[in-house]
Amino acid sequence: MQRSETHGLDLATSAGQPVTEDLSAAPLALRGLTVSYGGEPVIFSVDMTLIPGTMTAIIGPNGAGKSTLLKAALGVIKPLAGRVTAWGAPLEAARHRIAYVPQRASIDWDFPTTVMDVVLMGLWRELGLLRRTRKTHRDAALACLARVGMDGFADRQIGQLSGGQQQRVFLARALAQKADLYMLDEPFAGVDAATESAIISVLHALRDEGRTVLSVHHDLATVPRYFDRVFLINRRRVAEGPTDTNFTEKALTATYGGRLPDTRLPEPRLPDERRPDERRPQGRPA
Repeated sequence: MQRSETHGLDLATSAGQPVTEDLSAAPLALRGLTVSYGGEPVIFSVDMTLIPGTMTAIIGPNGAGKSTLLKAALGVIKPLAGRVTAWGAPLEAARHRIAYVPQRASIDWDFPTTVMDVVLMGLWRELGLLRRTRKTHRDAALACLARVGMDGFADRQIGQLSGGQQQRVFLARALAQKADLYMLDEPFAGVDAATESAIISVLHALRDEGRTVLSVHHDLATVPRYFDRVFLINRRRVAEGPTDTNFTEKALTATYGGRLPDTRLPEPRLPDERRPDERRPQGRPA
């Protein structure tokens, strides 16, 4: 039997199965989660436990069920079996503590709305049904935009922005929620290097504030620098835990069906003003 206690979580295991658990400290816990589309299972009996104050990357090949896992954890997709808890309670009881940044490809960017309106959506609990905004609401939204470097675009139409700018705005909307758990679906897909640097800086700051981050991620070359923990999946959970002990050649080979992706790609030449920890190795396209 192996046993470890982390941030109040009892992770005792025997033959890979939980023996005793206290999940009241876990921002998110999945147990036996199975999801199907049209009667065809997509992910099978998946367990996951997030540790508070950490950043976890969901990693796996295309079709592995990464986005499906995220949506099921959010309650967007109803699982065929299993359960989802947040801080030891049913998901509905803690939904207000969770913020979500979807894939850019899933959003209708032609919808006529301003950047300010998008960020104000993150204040829905304060605004209520009447949606009446006050100066305090706008100031809060501007502060979130400033945090992602977009405060000068508040009155711009969202459809007029670049892909990287749009992604920053949706992160600002998530920040406006003042959540304890941030879940993101490929936040770096199709964005420029400056935007990626800005986003990861914000996410690291959230972690340092004690918030928890869970993100679907494709660029294997940046995983060790960006994330504390990894969750490897290929329809089933392959590995979960600290990056330095679970992001290994053996685990990656098992995750990607026996063909190890190239994680040792060359570092591109970037402007000198970028800090070394912001430099992104050239990986495969998202």
